[in-house]
Amino acid sequence: MAGRWEFPGGKIATGESEAEALSRELREELGIVVGSARALMRLSHAYEDRLVELSLWVVVSYTGSPASLDGQRLKWVPPEDLAAEDILEADRPFVEALARLPPPLEETGPGGTARQAESQEGCP
Repeated sequence: MAGRWEFPGGKIATGESEAEALSRELREELGIVVGSARALMRLSHAYEDRLVELSLWVVVSYTGSPASLDGQRLKWVPPEDLAAEDILEADRPFVEALARLPPPLEETGPGGTARQAESQEGCP
C-alpha cells in the first residue's frame, strides 16, 4: 500500500503490552519518548489478502521532536482535515473518531495529540 497515509505504529512484539509497543514504535519511527497515552478504540479490518487488528491511542504527552527515522514522509494534520487525506481504509473509523474528540487541553506538538500520519512511500 505504498504511498498511502497511515498513523505511526506497528506490530506488538511477543510479551509486549499495547502501551509498550506504542512507546517502542514511536521511539523507533519518530524518535520521541511517550510520557502519557490512552487507548481510544480498537477495530478489525479485512483487506482482500489479510485481516488486521488495530488499536488507536491518543498520545497525551511526549518528549523529543518527531522526525522520520524510517524514511517515511511525515505530516501534521488537524483531526477535522484527516478525511481529505489518502488514509488507509482500515484507519477511516479512527479518522471519524478523532474528528469527534474535543480539542486537547495542552498541545504536545505542532497540531496536538494523535495528529500525525506517515506515508508508506519508500517502505518495503
